[in-house]
Amino acid sequence: MRIFPVVAIMMLAGCAVPRAQAPAAIYDFGLQPTSSTTDSSPQPLSASLLVTAASSAWLDSPAIQYRLAYHDPARSYSYANSRWAAAPATLFNQRIKSRIAAASSDGVVSANDGVRANYALRLELEEFTQVFDTADRSHAVVRLRASVIKRGTRLLLAQHSFSVERAAPTANAAGAVRALTEASDKMIEDLINWLAKKLPEDTTEVVQEP
Repeated sequence: MRIFPVVAIMMLAGCAVPRAQAPAAIYDFGLQPTSSTTDSSPQPLSASLLVTAASSAWLDSPAIQYRLAYHDPARSYSYANSRWAAAPATLFNQRIKSRIAAASSDGVVSANDGVRANYALRLELEEFTQVFDTADRSHAVVRLRASVIKRGTRLLLAQHSFSVERAAPTANAAGAVRALTEASDKMIEDLINWLAKKLPEDTTEVVQEP
């Protein structure tokens, strides 16, 4: 009977196989906030917008970034088993488009829609991180520069830098996601209210691109 040696070899082989890693947790911004979950209702917009978003090179990945302010604030780290569903600028772009579309009477267009918008809104995400003040206390920091360009003349109509911080409920990736999402939603609200003040009323009909 050679069963026992074979079984012993299989058992030894099984011990040599490394344990499978747990699947990475993948996050997005979740459902759009309702009026009951935001500080106030954003002002309505009366111009069509072409919205694009970009970010600094170090943010151009799905990694959830954090900093240790109490140790080395100039260095960024990322969580090994948690990440965003897409780069933060992509998620932010999707979020802002949905919110502007709900607030605008003329809507939001993309470069592939084949229509001409009155204005271009260019967003550059400069900071999107969880910052640890101590080993067990952290907050989210979101910084963004917004530029409004008149598409007919390509002239800069307005530009503004936004910064929002929110305390993280837990000192981990899940806490980072919640705080960064809340900070993003507050920033989008501030951005829309700023646009409402800077964009002149424009009744120009949106036409098809030639």
